Amino acid sequence: MCERQSEAVGDRTGLRTVRITDAVGMVLAHDVTEIRQDEFKGRAFKKGHIVRREDICHLRRLGKEHLFVLSIDDGEMHEDAASYALASALMGEGVVVGGEAKEGKITIVADRAGLLRINRDVLSRFNMLDDVICATVHSNTVVRKGQVVAGTRAIPLVVKRETIETAVNIAREAAGVIEVKEMRKPKVGIVITGNEIYQGWIKDAFAPIITKKIEEYNGEIVGIYYAPDDERFIEARLNELIEAGSTCSSQRGACPLILMTSRGLLYDGSARRI
Repeated sequence: MCERQSEAVGDRTGLRTVRITDAVGMVLAHDVTEIRQDEFKGRAFKKGHIVRREDICHLRRLGKEHLFVLSIDDGEMHEDAASYALASALMGEGVVVGGEAKEGKITIVADRAGLLRINRDVLSRFNMLDDVICATVHSNTVVRKGQVVAGTRAIPLVVKRETIETAVNIAREAAGVIEVKEMRKPKVGIVITGNEIYQGWIKDAFAPIITKKIEEYNGEIVGIYYAPDDERFIEARLNELIEAGSTCSSQRGACPLILMTSRGLLYDGSARRI
């Protein structure tokens, strides 16, 4: 048997020395190095590791009988536990925790493809606190499912519980500081203008590019039309697209689709120049 009962052999504020059998559930205050000749030399257990019962035999093979451990009282939290609390408070719809916390850091990933939205005002207040931090991808970025969109952490190995509670309360004011909104599948009509393209003097390179981009957003292209540099002709093409179904809708009913030609002319859903 690798286990036996024993007593702590030292004590001081925040840090104490205990026998390995008494260290289960406690937090390592230092790295534990392992050397296996011609095989491995490095860290076997890192600072901040919570000692498990199954670690005892491994520690004995490393010649350890005592460990320095941190004492965490009721007014403190281990960095990993703190990071879970922070992530839970920051997350809104469309995001999930991206795995286990490591060294107080935890990632947040998109649970679906969509548009990342960050409440920057609340995030700024969150990051003004000591001992916590959250970094994100830019708001209004299109993200794919499984993509890392943010990371948060408690900076000290042991952090004040009051600090984490304050950070959690700030994050919850937003009902989701970090969210991925589901994107509506767009219907798109394309009018490519220019005499040189319309007349076939040069090959059009724009249609394949925009088609690929729309497909990435799971959209539908209702038509690709070509027009010379003639506003009346362009207007007629836009009307054809509108008739083909190139409109959008919302909960409040139909809304106009704004289209832009390569000449920089803007038209609303009725093909009126604006």
